Amino acid sequence: MAKTFYITTAIDYPNAEPHIGHAYQKIIADALARWHKLNGEKTFFLTGTDEHGKKIQESAEKAGKSPKEFVDEVSEKFKEAWQSLNIKPDRFIRTTDKDHEKLVQEVIKKCDKNGDIYKGIYEGLYCIGCEAYYTEKDLVNNKCPLHNRQLELLKEESFFFKLSRYQKFLLEYYKKNHEFILPKERKNEIVNRVKEGLKDLSISRTSFNWGIPFPLDKKHITYVWFDALFNYISGAGKNAELWPADLHLLGKDNGWFHTVYWPAFLKSAGYDMPKTIFIHGFLTFNGQKISKSLGNAISPKALVEKYGADSIRYFICRNFVFGEDGDFDEKALINRHNNELANKLGNLVSRVSTLAEKYGIEKTKPTLEAKNLLKRIQIYFNNYELDKSLNEIFAYIDKANEHVQAKKPWETHDNKVLYELVFAIRNIAILLWPFMPSTAEKIAQTFNFKISLDELDKPLKIAKINKSEILFKKIQ
Repeated sequence: MAKTFYITTAIDYPNAEPHIGHAYQKIIADALARWHKLNGEKTFFLTGTDEHGKKIQESAEKAGKSPKEFVDEVSEKFKEAWQSLNIKPDRFIRTTDKDHEKLVQEVIKKCDKNGDIYKGIYEGLYCIGCEAYYTEKDLVNNKCPLHNRQLELLKEESFFFKLSRYQKFLLEYYKKNHEFILPKERKNEIVNRVKEGLKDLSISRTSFNWGIPFPLDKKHITYVWFDALFNYISGAGKNAELWPADLHLLGKDNGWFHTVYWPAFLKSAGYDMPKTIFIHGFLTFNGQKISKSLGNAISPKALVEKYGADSIRYFICRNFVFGEDGDFDEKALINRHNNELANKLGNLVSRVSTLAEKYGIEKTKPTLEAKNLLKRIQIYFNNYELDKSLNEIFAYIDKANEHVQAKKPWETHDNKVLYELVFAIRNIAILLWPFMPSTAEKIAQTFNFKISLDELDKPLKIAKINKSEILFKKIQ
């Protein structure tokens, strides 16, 4: 049986349209999924939208629509944004999907049967933006630390999950499973907070009605975080062998929910734990926090129209150390597009294809092999260091360009040199495919090969080569 690789992203809250901050995580996930596909693994990539909760109900009311009409419209915009960036999930899940709602209700019954759910009264400070309760010590200037907004004091009847029962289990699990929370500094933050103690968690609501009906009492709906997290299991659908997931990618605002609530819920309901939860930083845009109020929540589709999908994908994967915060700086993107994509990669493909069309290629023993390069890239992908993988690929592109300059095939008409260069270009395109699929596929079409790791360093088939289209036009 082929090895499986199941990767998920956070599912986005469709109370507003997607922006480049959302796209950051999805691009990384798509590149990782494509890499595992390239390695012959049965890969499943899940993303989607988280469509219940008070925030959605309020946004729908403001727009004069029912919550379902509202989420249908905004969810479609997320799908379109990912399509424009050539992000191809195996499923785009919506938490309003019937199979998801059914699973959530079944899970609640399992947790109840395990003695982990009881009814009580909850009073606390609630942030609608986070869909979460806060204690006073969590606040910044008496406001939500993430949304900088006043919290509501809510008091309502609620069903509770016995989260306090899982403190010991969680701390022991973190200790034994070193890869469960990455990077390590995020793990340390979580461990320290869990050591302070865990309070039981309110998992139902009665103050509004947009949510999955709570199966233990019809007056209640399910708390959005209990509902949303189980998308990772319902999203796999009939592919039950995919669970546990290999990798959950999350922004740091979602870390606590996924590393504390999620494993406790899974343990209670009798599921295995996911292998790794990777918590990454945030993107700013041209040095500013991305937000609608600042007017810089630029849609990914608008950026694709301006710069092209592959340039954005390349910039995201190369310019940031995944895990840390980063700034989507348009000047830096233009600089990388012009100097690295147009001058180095585009120019190499253009020159070699033009000369190969004119003089043909003749078989020889190539000097630009990529076996050792592949080994290094495998290590970087295993460590989620996509920037280092691209550094290695572009060092190889530099070698190919140096080879052109040294051998001067436009003067010598040496078709053995051209064979070596086409051989190198094929290796480059195969290794670039996870990052820049459209570009890699265009190169493969020009030089008559297929995108497969099996083709890396294989002798070329001699065939007619036609001059390539311009892959990257310079941005002024």
